[in-house]
Amino acid sequence: MSGAPTTLSIDPRVSPEDAATMAEVRHGVDALDRALVALLAERQRYMDAAARIKPSRDVVHDDARIEDVVAKVLAAAAPAGLSPDIAEPVWRTLIDRCIAHEFHTWDRTRG
Repeated sequence: MSGAPTTLSIDPRVSPEDAATMAEVRHGVDALDRALVALLAERQRYMDAAARIKPSRDVVHDDARIEDVVAKVLAAAAPAGLSPDIAEPVWRTLIDRCIAHEFHTWDRTRG
């Protein structure tokens, strides 16, 4: 298989609970942002794969799948300590943008 490695390395940082300065907080946030970028890039490649695999442009937007993804994210958010007030709108925006990307990829490669 090609593509990015399946493991993700996050730069060393102090835990949020141990952060004592704004520099440590910012360093931690920046490290996590770099990791999130790598994860979002991988997610985008799955959208590219979906555009390649789906038999019709008509099935790119799937309301049932959207609600399934959001429900799974909310179920995972609670035990991780992520507020649903952050998780749900972030994922709904992410899904919306990923669908737009998938439509663009579909049109560019198959339309």
